[in-house]
Amino acid sequence: MIVKKKHTLSLLTTAFFCSILNTNAYAFEDEDARRAILDLRAQLRQSAQARLELSNKIQNLQTQITQLRGEVERLSSADTLSRQSARVEAGYDPTPQVGDPNEQRAYDEALDLFRQGNYAQSSVALGNFATTYPNSPLTPSARFYEGSSLYASKDFRGAIQRLQSMVANYPADPKAGDALLVIAGSQVELNNIAGAKETLQSIINRYPDTPSADTAKQRLELFR
Repeated sequence: MIVKKKHTLSLLTTAFFCSILNTNAYAFEDEDARRAILDLRAQLRQSAQARLELSNKIQNLQTQITQLRGEVERLSSADTLSRQSARVEAGYDPTPQVGDPNEQRAYDEALDLFRQGNYAQSSVALGNFATTYPNSPLTPSARFYEGSSLYASKDFRGAIQRLQSMVANYPADPKAGDALLVIAGSQVELNNIAGAKETLQSIINRYPDTPSADTAKQRLELFR
């Protein structure tokens, strides 16, 4: 009887210690699992942070590229305006002459203001000429230089409005393509890159095989 009790006690003791060992083993396993989960969470946070930083860097680079392209387009538009002024000053402007001396003088005086770089005054004078002589063969040219004067004065919305009207009313005028180039430059100044690209493409479609179309192709490459 005593032997059975000792044996039973031994079995209970063994079971008790095994239970303790198993509990400790599970505790160690749980602790390892928790540590692994925490490590995994930390890695995921670091990975997410790295992706966010990379995304921000890419976005910043894209913004810088857009800004640089816009700046090149601005310089190109300014160069177009300078060449227009140079053509006028050199007498290469293909504007027709009219028989009415008062009409011709009013146009020449307004254009002189543009030639001299007095863009605020030239825009007013050229606009007045177009209003006074709406049917004059000089009016398309006056509207073109009026819009160019507004662009040079940094009235980009006004330039777009005036030049769009000029192209709509005189689509076959030799300056229509150049007018669209100035519109595209104004759109870039207003950060309307999509609109500028559309305008440049319209030059290529509407006025192929012209210097304006060649310039439009070059500028479109800046946005690719």
